[in-house]
Formats: sequence, C-alpha cells, structure tokens
Amino acid sequence: MVTHFQRGRKARLSDLTLGTDLYVGVQIAGPGLVFDISCFGLDQAEQLSDDRYFIFYNQPKSPEESLQLLGAQAGDTESFRVTLDSVPASIDRLTFTASIDGDGTMSQVGPGYLRIVAGGDEVARYAFDGSEFTTERAVMLGDFYRKDGWRFAAVGQGFDGGLAALLRHFGGEVTEEEPPAPAPAAAPGFAPPGGGQPVAPGFAPPPGGAAPPGGAVPPQGAPAPAPVSQPAPPPAPMPQPAPSFTPPPGAPAPSAPGGGYAPPPGAPVPPGGGGGYPVHPGQGFGAPPVTPGPPHPGPPGAFPPPGQGGYPPGQPGFPPGQPGFPPGQGGFPPPGQGGGQGAGPTMPMPAMGVPTGAGAAGGVMAALDKYRGSTERRRWTLQNPQLVRADLGIDGQPVMARQGSMVLYQGDVDFGFKGGGLMRRVTTWATGEGLPSMMRCTGEGQVYLAEEASRLHPVELQGDAICVASQHVLAFDESLEYEVRRIDGHGLPGGSLFALQFSGHGTLVVKTQGEPLVLPVTPMTFADANSVIAWSAAAQVLVANQVRVRRQAFPGHSGETTQLQFRGAPGNFAIVQPYEI
Repeated sequence: MVTHFQRGRKARLSDLTLGTDLYVGVQIAGPGLVFDISCFGLDQAEQLSDDRYFIFYNQPKSPEESLQLLGAQAGDTESFRVTLDSVPASIDRLTFTASIDGDGTMSQVGPGYLRIVAGGDEVARYAFDGSEFTTERAVMLGDFYRKDGWRFAAVGQGFDGGLAALLRHFGGEVTEEEPPAPAPAAAPGFAPPGGGQPVAPGFAPPPGGAAPPGGAVPPQGAPAPAPVSQPAPPPAPMPQPAPSFTPPPGAPAPSAPGGGYAPPPGAPVPPGGGGGYPVHPGQGFGAPPVTPGPPHPGPPGAFPPPGQGGYPPGQPGFPPGQPGFPPGQGGFPPPGQGGGQGAGPTMPMPAMGVPTGAGAAGGVMAALDKYRGSTERRRWTLQNPQLVRADLGIDGQPVMARQGSMVLYQGDVDFGFKGGGLMRRVTTWATGEGLPSMMRCTGEGQVYLAEEASRLHPVELQGDAICVASQHVLAFDESLEYEVRRIDGHGLPGGSLFALQFSGHGTLVVKTQGEPLVLPVTPMTFADANSVIAWSAAAQVLVANQVRVRRQAFPGHSGETTQLQFRGAPGNFAIVQPYEI
C-alpha cells in the first residue's frame, strides 16, 4: 500500500515500512531543462559538516556506502540506495534535492515525484508539479530525519539559486573552477644543416607498452609498431543476494556488500555493472553465481551490448512470464532469445511469494488480484472498508475483540474468553451500557475481524480519550482503559443514559452502518441519540427534549422529540452515521 504525501506532511518511517535498506527514486522533467539531483547528509544543526556525505554525480557514495547514487532507472530521473542502519550517528538528516543546471525555473517542471521503495514495493510517494513553485531554481524535495527513530517529511521548498545556493545554505563551500593554463609552446625540433629534411620524432611505446588510444603515426621510414593485444580481464563473480529481500517486479539490482537491496520495478542492470557495482556479464539479479564461460566475440575486454548478455546457457534466472517480471522491463531477454550467443532456453524460477503456475496476466489470479489485501505490516490495517487486520506480532500486545468477529487468522494465535468481571457486569446491568462478552487474541500471527459487513474505522489514541456507544465497538488494544460515563439529562425514552469512554495509548476499531460524518461541536449542535456513534471526551453532552403542550393536546408528533445536545470548546467533535438503530 502506497502512502501519498502532500507538501509539509511528516510520518514515522516505521509506520510506512519496517525495512531500512531503501530505494529512493526522483522523477522530474521539464522542457529544455537539465537537473542535478543530490543528497545532503547533514548534522543536528542541519549543516554539511562532512562533505563526504554530499552525494551527487561527482561523488556517488559515502565512505561506508550507506548512501549510494544509482543513476536513472525504472522511470526515475535519478535514484539512490539508502541503508539507514549504516548511516553514522553524526548524520542526523538526509535531504534529497533537485536543482536546474542552466536556465529555467521550477515553475516549468511537469508532474514529478519522490518515492520510497522497500523490498521491491513502493511504500510512500510525494507528488509535485510546477504549480507549487515560482522562480526557484533548486528545491528540497524530502527529508529522512532522526526523531525517536527515522521519520520522513515531504518538504517541497526551494531557492532562487541553483546547486551552489543549496550548497551554501547547508554550510558547504563552492569551489570556483579555474581556467586551464595555456599549453607551453613546443620546443623547435632538430634540423640538420644544408637544407636537409628534418624528421619529426614520433611516438613509440617502450617494449611491452600498450598502444596509445586511436594509434600514433610512426616516424617516416620506421615500421609501425604492432599493437599488443590485451587479454580480456576475467569478470568478477556476483555474490548471491540475501534471501531476506524481495526483488521488485522486473527490477534487477546491482550487487553490493551486505545484500538485501531491491530497486523498484523496471530497473535495468547497467552494462558492465555501472555505478560501482560489479555485475557478471550474462547474469541477472537473483541468479546464483555461475562460472564464467568463453568470452563473446567482439573487442577484447568488451561486455556484450544490452539485450544480448542476459543469462548464460542453462543457468536459472527470472524469465518473462513470471508474475512481477513483465516482458521488456529490467533488461531481461524476451522468451526464446535467452542470454548471449548460443544460449539455450532458460529455466523458469517461480517468483517470490507467488504460487508456481500462476500467470502474470489472465486466469483466475488476474481476475482476483483487485481483491488482494494490503501487505503492509502495521499493528492495525484495513484490508477493505469492512475488514480489518490486527498483527499481534508487531508489539506482542493482546487484542480484545467481540466474540465471533474473527473471520480468518494466520499464524499461531490463541483465542480466550474475556469476561468483564463482577463489577463491570453489575455496572452493565445497572446502566445498560457496557461491552458484551469479548475474546482475547494472543500469540504471533494476524487476525482478520469483521461483523455483518459494517464499515470499520480504526481510531488511534495517543493519550487522549473518546466516548463511544458500546454497540459500535468491534475491537481495541488491551492497553486501552475504558469506563462507563453518564450523560447528563432527564433520560432518553427507550434508550441509554450512558456511554463508554476509552483512554490511553492504543487503537480502537469503531463500526458504523454507512459512511460516518464528523461534525465540529458548536453551541447549537444536536444529534439523534440513535444515530450518534462517538464524540470527544471533552465535550459536554445533554439530553434535549422538544415537548410542547400543543403536541400533548393533539395526537401525533414529528418523531424527533429527543436529541443529544453537544457543547464544548473549539476542537470538540461528534460523529454520526446515516442510520438509526
């Protein structure tokens, strides 16, 4: 599931993904514009105190390789690999920027984005376009920063200067390029007396030396030196990638120490392992190491061109036809064209996480793909508007849920009966308000909850409180406290005088019939008691009766004689549903 950010929004990175080996892609373009995309590693004062952490085209990686520039791939103008666990403690913030090289302003750019990919899945995206800017020529797109762990912020702020202005803003120094010194005049050559023809000395490499690029003209009368052929250097074998990370659809990745990296969909393998990452010719990402075969015909030491150096004969790989690897993406050869000259058909390897035999297009899996739930690991995740998933393995805390609300679970989960205790039973009997029999979910697994196709709404409490009618509570974290709260007034005919107040730190799942409506509390806010779902705990709730003598004297009335009136300071709210119980 992709979380979409707007300018200024911030979020904990752990709420987006549990991964720390991330791919950051930037897509930005404009008519006639050339962009420099960089990453600044800043200290706590947001200054570039160590210029080794200024990652740009002329310095593609940091000393420990926690920040690496990967180049354009998968539709991104520029991309980075960010290994947060390896970033030194002295680096407090990573700022990704884009600046215009030459004339133009950011108002001319088309739709672009900064995206975060973890384990091959895109988890966050900040989209922007030229309407957000005016005369800026450099812009800060997004930040990773430390605050109780790593967080991400969509920035979208810029400067009228270019890359040099950004560098000065972060405390860096801009080195002015000096014009090259003029070449000294050549000394006159030797000329014999008597009008003899001088012979200009030509270049001749010493014995065993390599011929100069393009060849040199030998002196007249001297035989041309024979070029010395150089044997092709043996390609370095690529280490097998760590199995804990999943390569994204169609995206081979460069090999790097530590493994675990997966770029986004469509990332091609640079010829010859560009960007500082050795890639075995003819070996795709994810394939096991192979013994180098005979060299391909061509210039000595040259790698085969893209599209001809895929897989060696008989070696397994990730051919097209498997889900997540569409033909024509990621630099893999189409079926029947194999890897290199004389290569036989490749052996299919099933895509990670996909059953063998499931096709990428057509068939049952394609028809049901739109009903897949979210794969994002969070404590509470909506799978669809009527189904919620609780992940018990996130923090190990039990979950309280209505009995019979479990529709599916995965893993080692135990369900136990949870009574309210004697005091709470007495309170429920006396007030008519209280939770029914609950079940306590514990263990290591995922529990899916639903009830009568009601719409579900997880509400996260961070030390605050909310009042909810008990019939609208589906589940909640056991860490939350709840108690019965009385509503002031003379009573509701046929209804209740009480509600449940939840407080503490945790998540409460509320169920409604239809889409709820949240209204701010004003001095004249009234709601039908049978349609009220919840309200802020700081609001005062009174029972309002619209009863007149005329209505008592004649039969019949509107049916709206009793409501709840809400009062409170600005910031209070009430929630109603389009349904009366």
